[in-house]
Amino acid sequence: MDDDEEFTYALKTVLRDLRAQCPVQPDIRKDDDEFRGVMLYGPDGSGQGVYAEPDGRTAMLLAHVADQVQEWAVEALWGQGEPAVWPQCPSHPDTHPLAATVEEVEEGDAVWVCPSTGATAARIGELPVSEEGGGVSSRAFRRGRGRDGRKRSRRGR
Repeated sequence: MDDDEEFTYALKTVLRDLRAQCPVQPDIRKDDDEFRGVMLYGPDGSGQGVYAEPDGRTAMLLAHVADQVQEWAVEALWGQGEPAVWPQCPSHPDTHPLAATVEEVEEGDAVWVCPSTGATAARIGELPVSEEGGGVSSRAFRRGRGRDGRKRSRRGR
């Protein structure tokens, strides 16, 4: 996979999570051929660049792109008068967002974690659909179970 393919894969993976849990969605554009990334535009017309410098570590790239998309989402939510928290921490709703990181277990998955407890909520790209769409409840997350009721490992599988 070349650098552009790696970035495209990472962006699509993170945008899947954004669609699953964020009421504000970006207008995505490739405005400049010189810029190695894309621009995300919010409903108010403000934009933010998302880019990555691939280094062969897919998990690091995913976490880096997730951080940038999260910055865009928080600003876009705030601009729309919504709680500026994305993705929602299932254990602490409307308190803080989950944090993108690389889990140092086995092959090192890129995951969303609660910044307070360190609990893994999901792998990046696998956030459940929000409660409005039938997603996982806070109680299910705390019990370590997914929306299907099956027990989840620490790695969010």
